[in-house]
Amino acid sequence: MEGIKKIPEVSTFTFLRQAISILNNPLPFHHKNFERYGDTFKLNLGFGNYAVFSRDAVLAEHVLQKHWKNYKKSPIQTKDLAKYLGKGLLTAEGDHWKRQRKLIQPAFHKKHLESLVVTIKQTIVEELNQLKEDVAFDVLPFFSNLAFKVVVKALFSNAATDEEIKTLQDVTEENQQMLVKELRQPYLKWYFKSFGVIKKQLARTQASRDILQDIIERRKQSKVQNNDLLDMLLGARYDDGSVMGNEQLIDEILVLFVAGHETTANALSFAVQLLAHHPEWQEKVADQHQDILSQNPTVMEELLKSQLAKQLIEETLRLYPPAYFIDRVNIEPDVCHGYQFKKGTNFLFSILEIHKHPELWESPEQFNPDRFSPEKAKHYTSHYFPFGAGPRKCIGNNFAMYEMTLAISELLLRFSIHPTKQTIEINPLITLKPKNANVIFKLKNSKV
Repeated sequence: MEGIKKIPEVSTFTFLRQAISILNNPLPFHHKNFERYGDTFKLNLGFGNYAVFSRDAVLAEHVLQKHWKNYKKSPIQTKDLAKYLGKGLLTAEGDHWKRQRKLIQPAFHKKHLESLVVTIKQTIVEELNQLKEDVAFDVLPFFSNLAFKVVVKALFSNAATDEEIKTLQDVTEENQQMLVKELRQPYLKWYFKSFGVIKKQLARTQASRDILQDIIERRKQSKVQNNDLLDMLLGARYDDGSVMGNEQLIDEILVLFVAGHETTANALSFAVQLLAHHPEWQEKVADQHQDILSQNPTVMEELLKSQLAKQLIEETLRLYPPAYFIDRVNIEPDVCHGYQFKKGTNFLFSILEIHKHPELWESPEQFNPDRFSPEKAKHYTSHYFPFGAGPRKCIGNNFAMYEMTLAISELLLRFSIHPTKQTIEINPLITLKPKNANVIFKLKNSKV
């Protein structure tokens, strides 16, 4: 067909020869082939099926935004992840997803989040009071705990006991670890099934669902208005006036646990490491935050004025996007950029590579939060996707930004951050996680 370009192809043999190393860390494979073949290449999966890998921001916008209705999520999310989380927003498709998104979206509008930011800040302050000083330690577990506590408090206020919270957090993290094993070691699928490994984990998942069922029932019987996310979700109505059933509500809560805590914890862990290597930005953010607090603002006013902390977070998400890839499968054949894609093509967009594309970003490897200043940030909207893009963009992006901005601002008001090594290590699992994220916090001589 005239005008149709051929997509460069990586041979099956080349892939199989590197399969083990790719399963352990796919990023070098991605980068090497993008550098060799250009912004889009394909891998022959056999039986006439292909996976298309791309760091083309125009193609990403085409798939995720302009023609999103022709694309669905891959079975990794709709089946593999769904068996642990159910059919919530992250794993749902089609009319079911549309119905749920329309119902839940208002709970995450900025005006509704105003009632939650006080709780978010209080929880952050409580957790920062437990931060270890003058000793090097891996910050990822600390921020994982902080982020999970924030999600739980925003959802349930004080309705969950410490024991319930611990079980919910443990099961959430176990599910993620199990899914990583399944995806990284597909050759052990028979073992996981035959020896009851998956069955055991699903039983643990059911235990967490039982806890959530109890919390929901306790809330329904209570006449106290908490104005938290659970109240908002229980009060939400479909177009026909009906409410969400408990099982669907639990599915959505499980999604919030995963989407609302792991990615935030990863980003905060990367942010403090970057700050450790850039003390000038520690000083900038802390000084601005001190000035804001001197004006006795509300928490929402504090957030809206914390421009430098926001820029710091945005640059962190550019350099180390927790959701470092996005996958889709086309429902009908499509054409974009001169490439023709047959029905059922698997797409994998490297957000990490798009965020560091030398034709899209000036000095892409350089840490420079100033690129997200108000007058400059608008130039990057077409190729900056830390929360995805289009109608399936992360529903909790405002919540996450508020939480991270408050956490960094409060942290830098109290502590200075010091590095223990020269490099920042990454661990690309389902999300982009930090590895050996060790820093040292020293308490400032402040009036906090």
